[in-house]
Amino acid sequence: MEKIQILIVDDEPINLGALRKILGKEYKLYFAKSGLEALDMVEKHNPSLILLDIHMPGMNGYEVCQALKQNSDTENIPVIFVTSSSEEFKGLQYGAVDYITKPISSEDVVLARVRNHLSLVNEKTLQNSHRAAIHMLGEAGHFNDEDTGVHIWRMSAFCKAMAIRLGWDEKDAEQLKLAAAMHDTGKIGVPSNILRAERKLTDEEWVTMRKHTVYGYEILSQSDAPLFKWAADIALYHHEKWDGSGYPHKLKGEDIPIIARIVAICDVYDALRAKRPYKIPFSEEKTFAILREGRGTHFDPVLLDLFFDIHDEIRDLKEYWDNKEANKNIEVNQTVAKYG
Repeated sequence: MEKIQILIVDDEPINLGALRKILGKEYKLYFAKSGLEALDMVEKHNPSLILLDIHMPGMNGYEVCQALKQNSDTENIPVIFVTSSSEEFKGLQYGAVDYITKPISSEDVVLARVRNHLSLVNEKTLQNSHRAAIHMLGEAGHFNDEDTGVHIWRMSAFCKAMAIRLGWDEKDAEQLKLAAAMHDTGKIGVPSNILRAERKLTDEEWVTMRKHTVYGYEILSQSDAPLFKWAADIALYHHEKWDGSGYPHKLKGEDIPIIARIVAICDVYDALRAKRPYKIPFSEEKTFAILREGRGTHFDPVLLDLFFDIHDEIRDLKEYWDNKEANKNIEVNQTVAKYG
């Protein structure tokens, strides 16, 4: 297995040697003796972590750190200053994540701090991978449903806004947003002639269409990650109704998970306001009237009232995503014109 790369920057050979002894067995190390050489090494090797001395001839450590943070290619590389105790706070002000005090007296402290920050780097990489998977699963669910546009991202933004108004913390609200984006993943198992039908579906076709809830659950429940557990429940239950007349399990009231009740409102609102093969976009007034008709039957009445309370924020979010979709369509048409 390839070792993680660390860059050590110090103009004193004795300090480089001490850090080599502590870290050399576990990590692949690169060394620089000046600020300019450090920036060159970062460009060549893209290290996962930098241990950076402050007092060096020419470009000092603060200036190196500042240059790294101002470059979009390097701004996320964590920097640990190797410094005297009087300089700790100043180093953090320049964007360092931690410090190691010189002279180095404890090998265990150095190893612990390096490992801790590398674990945070790995966690962020994993989070980015999760986000990429979420986008792929969300898009996959609408692969054969070409007229939905940015529906999944728009309605998931509405869901987060509702969660924030409910008093959820940012972490849970963001998790709902990401999970909601995968609510229709199961549509990948529904034939395109049903998804794209410009007519009322037959009873038999509706049976097939409704299976997308179960298909989505079966796909998303393969993961034990909390995010995907939420996504699986949302996929399965977002067509349940408050009065028990929904599908697939005819759950009623608070037996329906709250995350699915939130998604149900935002999903229907966005579907009514959007263009579909079988309908033109409904006005906001008509859409709100339809939602009100479903209060206490289709929708959780408390959550629906909350949705109406934040209608200005919902309208702003819709406008933002509509503009984003319009710009995306312009880019696609320009590409087709250029290469088609």
